[in-house]
Amino acid sequence: MIKQDYSSLLIRILSILSPLSILILWEVMARVHIIDTRLLSSPSLILHAFIPLLLSGELLYNTAVSVQRVLWGFLAGSAPGIVLGIGMGLSPLIRSAFEPMIAATYPIPKLALMPLILLVFGLGETSKIFTIAIGVFYLVVINTMAGVLSIDKIYLDVAQNFGANRKNFYLTVALPGALPMIFAGLKLGMGMALILIVAAELSAAKAGVGWMIWRAYDMFAIEQMFIALITLSFLGYLFSLLLDALENWVLPWKKQV
Repeated sequence: MIKQDYSSLLIRILSILSPLSILILWEVMARVHIIDTRLLSSPSLILHAFIPLLLSGELLYNTAVSVQRVLWGFLAGSAPGIVLGIGMGLSPLIRSAFEPMIAATYPIPKLALMPLILLVFGLGETSKIFTIAIGVFYLVVINTMAGVLSIDKIYLDVAQNFGANRKNFYLTVALPGALPMIFAGLKLGMGMALILIVAAELSAAKAGVGWMIWRAYDMFAIEQMFIALITLSFLGYLFSLLLDALENWVLPWKKQV
């Protein structure tokens, strides 16, 4: 028990020291002029620029705008991805109808679709949400289908022998059995959502973290660019923690390493 507590404490200490050591090394290299602070800045300069952005409310406002777009796009892409993925896993007919199209369109870079998306949906919020949703959709549907196909056939046979209808197959067999893979797809999808929000906000946006990055580049405000990048990193970590907490709640039997 004591050994386990010691290992847990050591892991927590390392998780703090690891990023802290990088920041210290970065600051030291900036102060001894090994790196050019005009291009790579330094933690102290970034912190100095961070406080006014935070106190003015500009950073919080742009972060809130991006979070709203990410959440709507994530929900719009993951919900149909889960439903279609379960259907493809259970039905060979549905799988044969949709799998070739998904396999053919998935490799297309989502950023390459931005001009077409802007033409169809315009410059408003819909185009940004759709850009995120389409990236999330592919990762969720592929992982969900793989999760359903990995379910032991004996469970499907038992449900069929007990006269389970299609709704019962979805809710009591396929969905619970595929949940670990579904959550894997959701975590990958959230990462993709944060990648695509930057690209979506580079085009005709007036607010958001991606817009902050583009504006900082345009004004050569390196510190503001790093602040926006760190904000995205923090959002990715926060969303990862939330999805982990949701997974632990939905799948309490799953062992966390």
